[in-house]
Parts: sequence; C-alpha cells; structure tokens
Amino acid sequence: MITRLAKAGFAAALSVTTLATGAAVAAAAPTDAQSTSAQHVTVSQSGNYPGGFFRSGTMSASWVSSGTSDLTGPTHFTVDLPPGVTTDGAMFYSTPYDYTFTETLSPDGRHLEAVLTGTRVVGKSEFMKLNLHTTPGVPIAGVITVTAANPNDTDPTGHVSRYDLGSQSYLPATVQAAPAVSGLDTTTGPGAGGTSVTVSGDNLSNGMVLVGGVPAPGTCTDTTCTVTTPGGSGSTPVSVVTPGGTAAAPVTFDYTGDPPPAPPAPAVSNLTTTSGPVAGGTQVYVQGSNLAYGSIAFGGVPAAHVSCGPSFCSATAPAAAQPGPVDVTVTTAGGTSAPVTYTYTA
Repeated sequence: MITRLAKAGFAAALSVTTLATGAAVAAAAPTDAQSTSAQHVTVSQSGNYPGGFFRSGTMSASWVSSGTSDLTGPTHFTVDLPPGVTTDGAMFYSTPYDYTFTETLSPDGRHLEAVLTGTRVVGKSEFMKLNLHTTPGVPIAGVITVTAANPNDTDPTGHVSRYDLGSQSYLPATVQAAPAVSGLDTTTGPGAGGTSVTVSGDNLSNGMVLVGGVPAPGTCTDTTCTVTTPGGSGSTPVSVVTPGGTAAAPVTFDYTGDPPPAPPAPAVSNLTTTSGPVAGGTQVYVQGSNLAYGSIAFGGVPAAHVSCGPSFCSATAPAAAQPGPVDVTVTTAGGTSAPVTYTYTA
C-alpha cells in the first residue's frame, strides 16, 4: 500500500477496500428535502473518461455537504477502478486549506481512498481529480465506483456513484447495505497505539474503522477489517463507517499504559481579518502552525463554523457584548495559542 499526504502533518488514517458484489441495492438519487440526516454528504463523479481512441483520461470525484447542519468529523472516500485502468493518485483542489486530507493508493493503482477531516458548511462543494491510464491490449470496460461515508451522516442515499466505461454512461444510484459488527479479536493494547485488531462483521466493504473516533489505518473486506490502532487512552468505542451507515462494536478497545505525547502547542501568526461588527458573522481566517483539529474562541466565546488544518483555520466571529478588542485563541490537544487581537466595531 502506498500512502501519500496531500498536506504536511495530515493524519495517515486510511484503508483500501473493495466493493463487495451484491452489497448494494437500487435507490433514488437524494435531494436536500429527502435527506433524513442533519449532516449529509452526497458524492458524484464526472470527467473525460478513456474510451475509443483515447487510452487515457481524467475524472473528478466530487462531494457536497447537503444536509441542514455543518458536516463534521472524518469523511471517507473511495475510488475503485476496473481491471486495466489505473491512477497515480488524486490531486485535491480546495482552498483555503482549513482541513486535513490524506490519500492512500493501492500498489496496483486501482483502489484509492481518502479521508477529509474538517467542518464543511452546507452547500460546500469539493472534488479530487484523478488521471486515468489504461493497459495496452486490455479492453476499456468495467465500472468506476466512487463512495463517501461520514459517521454523523445517517442517510445512506447519495453515497455511491458508478460510471460504466463500456457503455460510457452513468449507472442508476445504489445504496450499500447497512454494516454490522460482531466483534474484535483484540480488545487491549498500549496507549502509544500500534496494536493490530481484526474487526468482524458483515457489509464492511468501503469501510473506515474508528477507534475512539479516530480513523485507524488498515484494510476492509465485506466481512473483516484489519487495522492498526492509533494512540489513545482509557476505554474507547470502536465502529465501522461505510456508505451504508455506521455500526458499533459490541465491546470497547481498552488502552493500557501511558497515552502518546501531546502534539506541539498551536501558534497563531495572524488573522486575515482583524475587525468586524459587534453583531458577529464576519468570516475570519487564522494562519499559524500546529492548528489541526483546533477550536477557536473570540474573547472566550466559541466561534462558529470552525475548521482547522495544520496551518490554516476558518471561522465565523461570534457576537460580542460591546465594541472593543478581544483575544483570539486556538486550542488543540497540544494546548492554547498565545492570543492575537480582533476588534469589534459598533
């Protein structure tokens, strides 16, 4: 397995999976009005696919937050290519870089997975672009499958997109069957992480395993996921997130010994906007270092729509009681940054 980091400091917590035959059923494409989940992500694909005289091409896997609340937590994507078609990895286009993003490409170049962690506001549309290559002598045929999954998304529709290279057409929307987890083969390990755990169950294809809410690197088939635990402490839940939903393990994973060391403390270098009305609502970008997974406060009041990558955060300033300067800080597991000043105006 080849793991590529799209930006320095991103957590490499991915798995390579294969869509199991018979694990999906036909479904209508969702709309916002039909969504049963406050946090919902839908996925699609498009591109100049190879075919005919064209032995190479490009495609985009796109997704949009289409629920009624900001999409939070890790969102997991897979791209499966048919025999004879390969890619050399994804190129991710989205600014500002207020997120963490990783991708993993299988050795044969046919299975790609990515995890994006960050707050995505409703209507936010993003994509990753892939170059596609074909093998001489192998017919250009088969289905390209793109999936998306998020643990906070309880609506299974809109998570699977399929394109048939043979007919050069998009196939009807499908819904992957809901996952079920029956057990873990190992339930204890050191706080530093690194324990191999096999998760057993059904309909686990295209799955992402979360240990204490943190993606665990590994691989999934329809009936098992074999992963390596991240660092942690205490008794933590284990779950598998698939395009069909999220299933919790019947037991927890218990960390023993000391947890891993805390990350470096965050540091803020500047705000791109340093003032705004006392009513709040101003979009503010925070630049610095060690900001990933941070929360932001203005004068001790939490900001809204906060999303942080390693060196860049976006946030919406909250309302203030009165005009004047306040301290803006970023807090992560490594601590709280030294304050910078934001001024509320009348």
